[in-house]
Amino acid sequence: MQHHTELVDQLRKLKLSGLLNTLESRILESQHNQLDYRTFLSLLLQDELEARQQRKIQKRIKDARFAVEQTLESYDFTLAPHVNRTQIRELATCDFLHKGHGVIFVGPPGTGKTHLAKAIGHQACRRDYSVLFYKFHQLLLQMSRADLDGTLDRLMKKLIHCDLLILDDFAFKKIDQPQSEYLYSIVDARYGAKSIILTSNRDMSDWMNIFPDPVIAGAILDRLAHQAFQIQLKGESMRKKLAQKK
Repeated sequence: MQHHTELVDQLRKLKLSGLLNTLESRILESQHNQLDYRTFLSLLLQDELEARQQRKIQKRIKDARFAVEQTLESYDFTLAPHVNRTQIRELATCDFLHKGHGVIFVGPPGTGKTHLAKAIGHQACRRDYSVLFYKFHQLLLQMSRADLDGTLDRLMKKLIHCDLLILDDFAFKKIDQPQSEYLYSIVDARYGAKSIILTSNRDMSDWMNIFPDPVIAGAILDRLAHQAFQIQLKGESMRKKLAQKK
């Protein structure tokens, strides 16, 4: 008993919580199956590695700032028969991130744009990519405040260097010239190297109207649309359908 207590204490000091959590069950398994020492040790170390990976994924998800988590597993494709399941599952492999391609979800409110964007972001976190999720207008307000308090450079660095940037409700309302310039800096720095996912209730043909300067608007929108998967969502609000289903 004393040796067991010492072992547990040692594992705690070494911060091997994954190993500690499965130690008892692994000992029983080893006794039952008469495992050799190397196999027993390998199983314990695998438990620790898996626990560390899960903690790493959870940190990625927390840092992404999803607020409410929405995953591919919780997306009800039966409520959105027009959605190309194969295309969404292909995007969920995150292969597009290797190429720096973008994804644009456009459609009426309630058609599942945000859910799909978050679901792909969630998959990216599971695959060890860094992700940031923002409501578009909230990000612009945060950037304006950061410019005033001297922290804009730090924020811009995060926005430029994360593997996947998700901007929800893009082009929801008009923006001013400084905000346009912030956005151009982000889009230009990420262009061809880092992926952006956009969701918008407005058709892409209406996006020019939110910018005060057509020149910078053209430069931003050209970069966003180039090499981006453009997915049009249609139909009745999924929230309404889900309420009826319940």
